[in-house]
Amino acid sequence: MNGERGTARLTARGLVRRYGGIEAVAGVDLTAPAGRVTALIGPNGAGKSTLFDCLAGTARPDAGLVLLGGRDVTRLPVHERVRLGLARTFQQIAVFPRLSVAENVRVGAEQRPGTRRHREAGAAAERTARALAVLGLDALAAEPAGEQPTGVLRLVELARALAGEPRVLLLDEPAAGLDSAQTARLVTVLRGLADTGMALLLVEHDPDLVTELADTVYAMADGRMVATGPTATVLADPRVTRAWGGAEVTG
Repeated sequence: MNGERGTARLTARGLVRRYGGIEAVAGVDLTAPAGRVTALIGPNGAGKSTLFDCLAGTARPDAGLVLLGGRDVTRLPVHERVRLGLARTFQQIAVFPRLSVAENVRVGAEQRPGTRRHREAGAAAERTARALAVLGLDALAAEPAGEQPTGVLRLVELARALAGEPRVLLLDEPAAGLDSAQTARLVTVLRGLADTGMALLLVEHDPDLVTELADTVYAMADGRMVATGPTATVLADPRVTRAWGGAEVTG
């Protein structure tokens, strides 16, 4: 799988998504390359969540293409994209509250694409254990997910995604609800994943975290990209500072 990550790349070309007469996403181009953390920023209503839905497969664009590792996946459903190595976390936490923390993570491990060997129970258990350890969730593995605070559930959701060993990872406000120690762990984990060759694309509202994590930033407003480039350049762009008041860049 590590060898495959070198070809990991998520690309949007001319994506359009309409709701009635409104273009929530209006001809967007975006690339999340392998081995890099790419951030998507913009005010509420900018179209970021709709764009994420089109990339992940929960929404079908009205025009344009979504490419995963060079393959056209525009019309593939979510589960097919998962099998090709695309994983996602959500702004609204989505866990199974009656399952334990480990059982929630195991759901992701059992969706991992690959050979029959990787679908066997022993391999899934190993991937679950690794993901729990990476996010520091070992001590909570047997605890009911529904009894955990928001910050822990954010990490559980991320661990579930990582247990599937994706090539491309979409993260929707992954630091929301985390305390300072959890945020520091998140930064370490995400940078480490990029170092393995994974492609990461995140929506994030905290400019300090964007500065610390992202190699490239796309700034979005009214369904369109208004600035793209290295993080420091985009956050200092007058079009960005006019729209969001500099440090008040929101996700």
